[in-house]
Amino acid sequence: MFTATSQIRVRYAETDQMGYVYYGNYAMYFEVARVESLRQVGFSYKDMEDQGVMMPVLENYSKYLKPGRYDELLTVKTTIKEMPGIKIRFDYEIFNEVNELIHKGHTLLTFLKKDDHRPCRPPADLVDLLKAYF
Repeated sequence: MFTATSQIRVRYAETDQMGYVYYGNYAMYFEVARVESLRQVGFSYKDMEDQGVMMPVLENYSKYLKPGRYDELLTVKTTIKEMPGIKIRFDYEIFNEVNELIHKGHTLLTFLKKDDHRPCRPPADLVDLLKAYF
């Protein structure tokens, strides 16, 4: 199982009238954490796309437990529980500054060839990097 953590500071523009993180921004936080977690293992999302493979989101699930607030430094724990095939699932837990779990969710993505948008296997370098965790 692969696990990484990322931190995100809540910006004013990401909050609603109540001062809480606007619910739609959690999908963006998931994306930031997903890209950064892959970067931590030595994989570049940009290089993958430059090599002709994309990863569109098929599912996005969120469960709101407590509000995130303006200027909090949130910690996002990203986990990949299974080796990727044509699809890859990322699980997320978001903690506030006092280490309370405030949000959890997951995304399911698929690997597609950029030229014809057909499903494909994950890039070999990603598989090689993740093997050590499984």
